[in-house]
Amino acid sequence: MSVERIDLERGRVSAQDSYRRLSVDAWLFRPAPKPHAHIRLFCFPYAGVGAAAYRTWPRYFPDGVEVCAVQPPGREGRLQEAPLTRFRDLVDAAAAGLGSHFDRPFALFGHSMGGLLAFEVARTLAARGAALPIHLFVSGRRAPHLSASHPPISHLDHDAFVAEVRRRYDGIPEEVFSNPDLMELLVPTLRADLMALEGYTHVAGAPLECPITAYGGSVDPEATEPEIAAWAPYSRVAFRYHILPGNHFFIQTSRVAVAGDVAKILGALL
Repeated sequence: MSVERIDLERGRVSAQDSYRRLSVDAWLFRPAPKPHAHIRLFCFPYAGVGAAAYRTWPRYFPDGVEVCAVQPPGREGRLQEAPLTRFRDLVDAAAAGLGSHFDRPFALFGHSMGGLLAFEVARTLAARGAALPIHLFVSGRRAPHLSASHPPISHLDHDAFVAEVRRRYDGIPEEVFSNPDLMELLVPTLRADLMALEGYTHVAGAPLECPITAYGGSVDPEATEPEIAAWAPYSRVAFRYHILPGNHFFIQTSRVAVAGDVAKILGALL
């Protein structure tokens, strides 16, 4: 649950304004619309935040790739909606909400909770015989069959919940933690996301018929290198992984490296 430091609230405002201006689709925020792009890259956010987490990503991609940031309920442009607390409901809603946009080659990317969500959306499409992503990118998330290393925390009272999140993820900067208005926006969505994650149960299935690339942080206790490498059996086509400098939120500190690698892979397919 990184909040890109204090940019959380600025991102919330700018994303909501841009969302209203650029897209009529509740599930999508297009930071830089490219209606004629050959490939769409759908980016799923991590727990507690929304599509604004990917607002700078278009700068790293060629003209033929459009970054489409996924906007789940309960944040930014969908703040008036209640966040979903069951992971299966989130998967089904995302697959349905994004389905009409899978009309051209597309790839899925997700960090942390977003990586698991992207994977389960891909599996849902496969089960329905629908179009599959040309590539699945998972970041900062251990392989689905691996159990969580921590006990549940979504049931804790406010103070205990926030304290454990800060200890476990180091994801709430002090300037946000000390601002009651920001915490009032952040905590309910984060709690709902963690409740959904804690209720996730992996069901074994056939490997995906698409390549998978996994990214991990060199000092990330939530997804170690062996846990990142354990994604290998989930693709029948090809698998590779990269370990980058940083903790669980290397997605921020190593953003250029991650986005650049995704851009290189997709650019080769244009």
